[in-house]
Amino acid sequence: MKIYHNPRCRKSREALSILESKNCQVEIFEYLKHPPNKKEIKQIIKMLNISAFSLIRKGEKIFKENYQHKALTEDQCVDLLCRHPILIERPIIIKDNSAVLGRPPINVLDLLNK
Repeated sequence: MKIYHNPRCRKSREALSILESKNCQVEIFEYLKHPPNKKEIKQIIKMLNISAFSLIRKGEKIFKENYQHKALTEDQCVDLLCRHPILIERPIIIKDNSAVLGRPPINVLDLLNK
């Protein structure tokens, strides 16, 4: 399993704690230190079965000040997530070819039951 993790995020820490309590082997990706590339973001979006726009954290200052009132295409959203990884909704947990957003962290259990 993989988790795209931000250790400063309470929800991300809670999701990781759930995985650890279930004795899951987890590969941790601190995506702010090592941002995913465009191909990885597209794979994540596909596994989550959502749009790139849905993966954007709209409450972040950079989004509100620069992009909130713009009509962005799917590719523009992916580019935005690559340029500003702080905008990636978190945590993202991946198992095999499935993924969930750990918001709320209990969503992790859905992935474990697959």
